[in-house]
Amino acid sequence: MTTFEKREDGFEARFAHDEELRFKATARRNKLLGLWAAEKLGLDAEEAGEYAKEVVRSDFLEPGEEDVFRKIQSDFKDNGVDQSEHRIRRTMAELMQTAVKQLTDGD
Repeated sequence: MTTFEKREDGFEARFAHDEELRFKATARRNKLLGLWAAEKLGLDAEEAGEYAKEVVRSDFLEPGEEDVFRKIQSDFKDNGVDQSEHRIRRTMAELMQTAVKQLTDGD
C-alpha cells in the first residue's frame, strides 16, 4: 500500500467517524430539544419522554432540521406557548453544542 493510499484510507475513516458523530449528535440534540419543548408544553416526565421520541422521529421526514423546527413551532403554536422562531433556533444550536460535548466527553 502506498503512502497516498494510506492517507486516502485515513481520510475515509475520519469522514465515516465524523458522519457517525454528526448523526448521533443530531439525534441527541433532537431528544434534548424535545425534553426542553415538553417542559414548555407542561408535559409530565412520561409524556416528555414520549414527546422527545416524537421529535427525534420527526427529523426523518426530510433532510435538514427544518422538519424538527416546524414540529416544535407548530406544537408550541397549537398549545399557546409563546416562543419566537429565533428562540427555538437558538435553543436548537445551543443543544447541538451540548450534544456534541456529551458525545465527545463520553456522557
